[in-house]
Formats: sequence, C-alpha cells, structure tokens
Amino acid sequence: MKLLLTSSGITNKSIEKELLKLLGKPFNKSNLTFVPTAANVEKGDKSWLVDDMNNFRKLNFASFDIVDISAVSKNIWLPSFENADILVFGGGNTFHLMQHIRESGLAELLPELLKTRVYVGISAGSMVTAPTLLPPATQLFYYPDEVGEYHEENGLGFVDFYVRPHLNSPHFSKVINKNLQQLAKEVPETIYAIDDNTAIKVVDKKISSIVSEGEWKKFN
Repeated sequence: MKLLLTSSGITNKSIEKELLKLLGKPFNKSNLTFVPTAANVEKGDKSWLVDDMNNFRKLNFASFDIVDISAVSKNIWLPSFENADILVFGGGNTFHLMQHIRESGLAELLPELLKTRVYVGISAGSMVTAPTLLPPATQLFYYPDEVGEYHEENGLGFVDFYVRPHLNSPHFSKVINKNLQQLAKEVPETIYAIDDNTAIKVVDKKISSIVSEGEWKKFN
C-alpha cells in the first residue's frame, strides 16, 4: 500500500517528484480519479478545491476523473477507481468523508484497490487514514461550527499515527504549536503536524520519508 498524505496536494516540486516515484510511470501514461466528497458540506468559497484539482491537472494525466462517492452509485464510481492509477481524496469535512467511505462500501474495497494504486490524501483525505478521527480535537482545530450529525469515530486504519494538516496556516489559526502540544498530552499515539508544503510518504504502513519545502512537527 502506497500513500502520500498532504495538507494541500501537489504544492511544490518535491511532493510532485515523490508522487512520481510512488507511481512508477509517467503521469501522461497514468489515470487519476479525484474524490471531492469531503468538500460537499463546507460553506462559502471553494476556490481552494478548484486549485487542488488544478495542481493535479497541470501534471497532464492521461485521464482525470471526478467522482463524488456520496452522489453516485457503486456501479459508477467503482469502474473509475478500477481504471485509476492514483486515487486522490480531497479536503473538507473529515467526518462527512469517512461516513460516505463507509456507507458507499468503499472502505471494504480500498485495501484491495490500493495493492496496485497510489492513495493521495489532501487534508481530510489524509486524516481519515488514521485509526480514529479524534472528534473533539478535530472539531476544535478545523471546524468553527458544529460538525453535524456524524457517528463515525473510526478511521481507515491505514497508518498508526495521526495527521494534523495546515500547520501555521492563516486559514486555520488554531493549528499552532501550543494547541498541538496540548493535543499530544491527550493522545498517546504519534501526531504529525504538516504545513501546506509538506507530505508524508507511506509504504506498507511505514513512513518512507517526510517530503517538505516547508515546516512539520512530530509529537509523541
């Protein structure tokens, strides 16, 4: 299983190069499927979502598909996933994304799909790979309002650590060292806080490298 966990996707050449290494073939001979589901319940301007998609589109993939797993049935999204070499799970509401990964049946299929495909997480897409979603801490850091009526607490469990994206971002003012240190006291597992120019490269559940042109911190 090959994962590239990011805050904001392909934001620099270093992250781009690591994705290419994980893929093992040129972008222009590869297919990508982008899952925007996490963004559905986010309010206001979503130009950030368009920017995230465009950063992948600029790499000139052979095909670029967009599939909302909450809006279409399995017989539509599964062929797209099977055709893809890279599955990108975009940012937004972590709880909303995880709920639909479960309800769609995708959670059961992902381990098999990822034997031959690369998983790229952006923000919420990275956070769902953890053992759990850490509801109180996630809500405090990322959601100014109530997260909604979600009952998901378990993550995908693809990694044994937690990712806190958007370190020191002006758009997420609570994701700072002081708050993360407090979170680390409450959570015994390792936490990686990464900024928008950092990615965590994971191969077979082990961190292969941390790719950064910015800043990141490890807690616990």
